[in-house]
Amino acid sequence: MSPVIPIRAPRAPEIGILDLQGGIQEHLDHLERLGIDARRVKTADALSDVAGLILPGGESTCIARLLAIFGLDQVILREVRRGMKLWGTCAGTILVAKTLVGEPAHLGLIDITVERNGFGSQLDSFAAEAAIPKVSPDPIPLTFIRAPKITHVGPGVEILLQIDDYIAAAESPDILVTVFHPELTPCLALHRYFAGKCGLTPQKADGPALDPSWKTTSWTRLARLP
Repeated sequence: MSPVIPIRAPRAPEIGILDLQGGIQEHLDHLERLGIDARRVKTADALSDVAGLILPGGESTCIARLLAIFGLDQVILREVRRGMKLWGTCAGTILVAKTLVGEPAHLGLIDITVERNGFGSQLDSFAAEAAIPKVSPDPIPLTFIRAPKITHVGPGVEILLQIDDYIAAAESPDILVTVFHPELTPCLALHRYFAGKCGLTPQKADGPALDPSWKTTSWTRLARLP
């Protein structure tokens, strides 16, 4: 008699967070608040069936090197071709840009030009507030930490937020980019928007843009050693 091979139930669609370096737990916290299943992504296997992938803020040079060392850069390119959506926050925006000022691009997945450290050093980090009508009817908080600037977008890229002489958020059909950090604020609007872009419906689909229960230390309950 042939052995019985158990049939695995299909996993619910998830959003992955690239877990090589940077702000992973903060994104996990926001997705959990929306009732969206999420997973940390360290290996190619973990990318095989996610609906979307968040490339978090951190050190873009470090993350790019690790992507190449582990061969994840090519896997990400493959998975985007099969339909996976991407969201780059801050350093993640640098990683997905087609053009970087003064240096070679990395993944080159969205036709934007990015200037690294566009506002200056770490000491020039700042907080602001702005309305992004496509994302939320209410103004949302923006946290810029040694942020890049998007200086130009090409055909097929929609500007979601422009402030003064720079673009702070943009998207193509497959890629979302923000030069600020929604995960460091009580704002759930961008995570809710990205979930929709991935074809997922949050449990709190019509909730407020800001979660009043969020604290600056909320993410620490998810922190763990690798």
